[in-house]
Amino acid sequence: MDFSYICWNQLAMTKKSILFVLISFLTVTSHSQQTINASITHGGLQRDYILYVPAIYDGNTAVPLLFNFHGYTSNAGQQIFYGEFRGIADTANFIMVLPEGTEDNNGSTHFNVGWGVSSVDDVGFTSALIDTLASQYTIDLDRVYSTGMSNGGFMSFHLACNLSNRIAAIASVTGSIVPATLSSCNPSHPIPVLQIHGDSDGTVPYAGGFGWSSPVSSLVSSWANQNNCPSTPIFTAMPDINTSDGSTVEKYEYEEGDACSQVIHYKILGGDHTWPGSAISFPGTNYDINASKEAWNFLSQYDINGKIGCPTSSIEVIPAQEKELVKIVDFLGREVQPSEGSPLIYIYSDGTTERKIFVND
Repeated sequence: MDFSYICWNQLAMTKKSILFVLISFLTVTSHSQQTINASITHGGLQRDYILYVPAIYDGNTAVPLLFNFHGYTSNAGQQIFYGEFRGIADTANFIMVLPEGTEDNNGSTHFNVGWGVSSVDDVGFTSALIDTLASQYTIDLDRVYSTGMSNGGFMSFHLACNLSNRIAAIASVTGSIVPATLSSCNPSHPIPVLQIHGDSDGTVPYAGGFGWSSPVSSLVSSWANQNNCPSTPIFTAMPDINTSDGSTVEKYEYEEGDACSQVIHYKILGGDHTWPGSAISFPGTNYDINASKEAWNFLSQYDINGKIGCPTSSIEVIPAQEKELVKIVDFLGREVQPSEGSPLIYIYSDGTTERKIFVND
């Protein structure tokens, strides 16, 4: 992977990073009663994180847990402000955790998503952090979500493939997925995905980066196919609410597939490597949508079993002996053998038509 363009981008962002650190420090300290700096030890490393617990949380009701991962060379203190969810958590009543990455072989803070620049077990760290927080707070373990900026978006997809038994849904902002990870991805259940990405992104190119970043259009359509959504998305041109931001938004919505899961893509025409709606107005930031609000509105519809309130007929188990079993495929359409605990698509035939049935053994 060639990081030269990222390094150049980070050099140009030096003054912005200083602003990030200052604002983040003031923000974290101003929420001291609800914002906790903590750490756990995993893989022989001290792993730090910031935890935001809204005042509305009382411990009597299990609440969702939202992971919010920062970008490459960034940190949790910056992300808590830049990818702002605290105001949403204050009313929606969920706990947010912002993990700190580790330094990769280039000395840059990151999460290991398969770029080949680190061997840190960030998937295991995430799982251990879920266990830790669940032991300290009343967490609804069926509603654990992941979001993030850039490398944090990559991390969200990485978890969807490698920790799918604990992640209900994800939302990526300016992130993508390593092509090799996408081609081998076999999640244990349909995972809803929200992808927000600018077509003028100069850091994580919309068209992809050879070997390290999948093209956004390919990623979205592939995941929609994986969730067994209809192949043609519903297109909506979003209202150009802010005509001075130099960008507009297109929405591509792949309707409900297995377990009523959806894949939604907000394509920011003229949008750069930025978080739409952020209080920090970097060039290329879109203000027609708010990424944090869109992410939570999307994620909160789901639990680990699919869309909350999804009709049971969409996840129907039919005994094999009632119809002729034609074949069994995974979510990528690859024919496989049944295995205990593996969610698969059983294709039956009544002699005239084939029927796809999602089965969770």
